[in-house]
Amino acid sequence: MDIVLVGLGVIGGSFAQALKSAGYADVYGVDTDAQTVQKAKERALIADGGTDAAQWLPRGDLVIVSLYPLLLAPFMRQNMRHFKGGCVVTDTTGVKTMVVDAITALLRDDVDFVFGHPMAGREKKGIDFADARVFAGANYLITPTPRNQEKNIVAVEDLMRRLGFGSVRRITPALHDEMIGYTSQLPHALAVALVNSDDHQRDTGSFIGDSYRDLTRIANINAELWSELFLGNRDNLLAAIHAFQQELETIRRAVEQGDKQTLTACFARSSARREALQK
Repeated sequence: MDIVLVGLGVIGGSFAQALKSAGYADVYGVDTDAQTVQKAKERALIADGGTDAAQWLPRGDLVIVSLYPLLLAPFMRQNMRHFKGGCVVTDTTGVKTMVVDAITALLRDDVDFVFGHPMAGREKKGIDFADARVFAGANYLITPTPRNQEKNIVAVEDLMRRLGFGSVRRITPALHDEMIGYTSQLPHALAVALVNSDDHQRDTGSFIGDSYRDLTRIANINAELWSELFLGNRDNLLAAIHAFQQELETIRRAVEQGDKQTLTACFARSSARREALQK
């Protein structure tokens, strides 16, 4: 099977590493940055590649597209004629509702797009920060459409398990975006707000412990990508922020009023919920 990776940044590069480790030799790469392609070649992450998608897409039995959300539909529209007949395409986009309908409307009958989302990544961007280890045990989500062939969904599922993902699950695009708004986008919003709320004149770094370090790791964020993800999932993220604000307000009032009973109840409830999530 020949595999073409479109986008060799931190996620596409991590896929290249994972495919190499899993024994896939016929892997080709496409990126708009010639230097990135060259690095991938020098590190033997791809057999060959270049900046012209039209040259490499016809090789792909499977094409993994790792582009920012707003770039995905334009790329598919521009290059649809170049895809190999009978190929399977999948993506890594962190929002689904906004892209599924747009992409599906562009597809040829002989191209099957299985929408996917690896729940793994790095705070940095670019191939220099690619690391296949982020896939180990991570969740992988697939949002099937009525036009998908079952054999192609299964093929993507099997590949992701070979690449190290732990849980591979099928869900609807709507449920995907609802859950991602809470489990991924809200935590990033909180981390950014926490760091930005600091008095930057203070020597905060001298007082950091594990709690601050763990909570703010993801505040070191790819600004362009996450702006697109937040706005592409606006309603779900706003609902998650609203629910969080209500809980934070409960804690604020309890502290203001010296209400230890309410604080204790909040902490006990969160502890029980967190332990249940680990089972």
